Amino acid sequence: MAYYYDEPSHTFSEYLLVPGYSGPDCIPGNVSLKTPLVKFKKGEEPSLSLNIPLVSAVMQAVSDDKMAVALAKEGGVSFIYGSQSVEDQAEMVRKVKAYKAGFVTSDSNLSPDNTLEDVLALKEKTGHSTMAVTEDGSANGKLLGIVTGRDYRVSRMDKEEKVSSFMTPFEKLVVAHKDVTLKEANDIIWDNKLNALPIVDDQQNLVYFVFRKDYETRKTHPDELLDEQKRYVVGAGINTRDFATRVPALVEAGVDILCIDSSEGYTEWQKITIEWIREHYGDKVKVGAGNVVDGEGFRFLAEAGADFVKIGIGGGSICITRETKGIGRGQATATIEVAKERDKYFEETGIYVPICSDGGIVYDYHMTLALAMGSDFIMLGRYFSRFDESPTNKVMVNGQYMKEYWGEGSARARNWQRYDLGGDKKLSFVEGVDSYVPYAGPLKDNVALSLSKMKHTMCNCGALTIKELQEKAKITLVSSTSIVEGGAHDVVLKENTPNQNQ
Repeated sequence: MAYYYDEPSHTFSEYLLVPGYSGPDCIPGNVSLKTPLVKFKKGEEPSLSLNIPLVSAVMQAVSDDKMAVALAKEGGVSFIYGSQSVEDQAEMVRKVKAYKAGFVTSDSNLSPDNTLEDVLALKEKTGHSTMAVTEDGSANGKLLGIVTGRDYRVSRMDKEEKVSSFMTPFEKLVVAHKDVTLKEANDIIWDNKLNALPIVDDQQNLVYFVFRKDYETRKTHPDELLDEQKRYVVGAGINTRDFATRVPALVEAGVDILCIDSSEGYTEWQKITIEWIREHYGDKVKVGAGNVVDGEGFRFLAEAGADFVKIGIGGGSICITRETKGIGRGQATATIEVAKERDKYFEETGIYVPICSDGGIVYDYHMTLALAMGSDFIMLGRYFSRFDESPTNKVMVNGQYMKEYWGEGSARARNWQRYDLGGDKKLSFVEGVDSYVPYAGPLKDNVALSLSKMKHTMCNCGALTIKELQEKAKITLVSSTSIVEGGAHDVVLKENTPNQNQ
C-alpha cells in the first residue's frame, strides 16, 4: 500500500515568524550571515563557508562568469551552468579565478609590432585600457613596456603607427619582482601614484599585474568571498553522465566546489558520481548533491559522501515538474523535514552536512523563513536572473524592461543530461518554461536590500547569527485570510507606490 503523509505540504507563503525578545546588542549592524557551504566534523570549522547565505542556480539564464564575479564580490557563490561544452564551462571558471587575484595574469597583451588599430581592437574586446607589450605578445613574455590611454590620442595619430613608438618603455616603468607580497605591491602603487604595477621575474618576463582598482574594490566589498590565493570563489554544475570528463577539466581550471545538477537526487546515479569523485580526488574536491524533498533522500546523499544537500523539486518559478509528472513537495515542508534529518545525522555521526533550499522563494522574507526552518543557505534562480549581471537579454515587453528567463528543463535549454532515467539524448517532454522576469538593475543594490531585510528580521527574532535564528525562531502557520491581512488591504493605493518585495 502506498505511504500517505499525515499533513499536507506547505509553502513559505503559508508561514510567518513570530517576534522574539531583542536585546540592546541585537541591531542589524551586528548580524553575521556567515554560513557553512560544505560538511565538517563536530568541533571543527568548515573548509569552505559563505559570507552571505545566497548562491545562484545552475542555469543557463542565471550563472555565467559575470554573475559569478558579481556574487562573489558580495560574499556568495555562483554555480556556473553545466549545460554547455566542457571546454566552455572550464573557461568560464578560469575567467572568474583570473578576474581578480590581487596578482592578475594579463589578458590584454601586445607585441611592439602591433599598431594603434590593434590597441583599439583589443580594448574593445577586453574592456581593459592597460596593455602589456611583451617581446612575443604573450602574457608571460619579456616585458618591453605598457600601453595605457595616456599613451595615445586617436584623433592625432595614424592607426598604423606601431606600438613601439608610443608605448611607455620598460626603463620608465615602476615594476616589482615576483617575490613581492600583495601588501608591498599595494604600497608601491600608492607611493608612486600608479594605476597598475607590473610584476616581473629575474629575466624581465611579465608574471602578473597588481591594479589599484582591485585594492579600492576590496574596500567597497568587505564581504567578498576569496580563496587562499585571494581569488574569487566559484562553483560549477556537473551531471551524472559526463562527470569523468567534466570534473577533471573544472578542477584544472580552479573550481572551488561542484554541484550535481539533476531533476531528482535520490538516485544511484548521484551516488556513483560522488564515489567517482572521491576515488579520484578524495575529499579535496567538494561536491554538493540533490535535489531531495525528504529525510530519506537527505540521508542517502549524506551517506554517499555529499558535501551539501540541495532541497526542492517543482518549486521554481519556471519549473512545471509538479503539473507534468505529479512529483514534488511544498518547499517549506521539505526544508523542515530535511533539516530535522540533517540534525539527527549530525547527532549520530558528528558530521554536519549543510542543506540548501532551492526553489519556492517568491518574496525576500521567504529567504529568512528558509534559514529559520533549517536551511544553511539558499539557491536562487529567478531572483538573480533579473539583474544586469545575468547572461540573458534585456528586452522591452509592453513598455517595461524585462530579462529573459528559462528553466533547465525547458526545450530552450535542451539540458537532457540532468535527467537520470536513461533513454535517448533528448527531452521526451519538458519540465520547464521559457519566460520573462521584470528587470531589476544591478546585483549589488538588490542583494544589499534583501540582506538588509534579512538582518532586520533576524533582530526581530533576537538572533545575530543564522544558527541562533534556527534555535530561537518561532514559526507559525497562517490561514489564507491572514495572508491577505498581511498585505495592503481596504485602501486605494496611490499611483507609483513602490513594491517592496522582489
